Amino acid sequence: MTDDESFSPGERNIQCKKQQQQPLRSPFFRRGARANMQSQASGPGPGRAPAKRKQRRPAGRGATEGGDDDDERRRKVRGLLRDFLEQQLRLDVQRQEVMERQARERLFFEEQWRQSMQRMERERLVLERAWMEREEQRRMREEARAERRDQLLTTLLTSLLHGDL
Repeated sequence: MTDDESFSPGERNIQCKKQQQQPLRSPFFRRGARANMQSQASGPGPGRAPAKRKQRRPAGRGATEGGDDDDERRRKVRGLLRDFLEQQLRLDVQRQEVMERQARERLFFEEQWRQSMQRMERERLVLERAWMEREEQRRMREEARAERRDQLLTTLLTSLLHGDL
């Protein structure tokens, strides 16, 4: 005799009410409790055999149709997760490659900038030296002119003082 057959229809209703008052913890528990309450409420009618419950087989021992669906879902989820992780790895590799390329480009541009600054500094020094040389030559010419003028004025004043003119 099963648990369902040991109760009369009235006792089954009381049993169902007790089960309904129990806290339902998880969706799996609720689904099982609902199915259990429905089977107890309907109970075996006259001439009806008690309903058989499906028993789940542990994974790996040969699956029923429901087990096949679960296995298929698990495979799909695993496949999706694997695809997602592979995609993330590809994105990480691409990001790393982009970062490395940008670092190389930055180093290249920094080196170009450094070389450009060095070239400009050399050009500045060359121009500065040329300017200093021209400035020195201009001073020398001015000094030479000043000396000639001084000599000319001295000669002129001397000749005026001596009355040569």
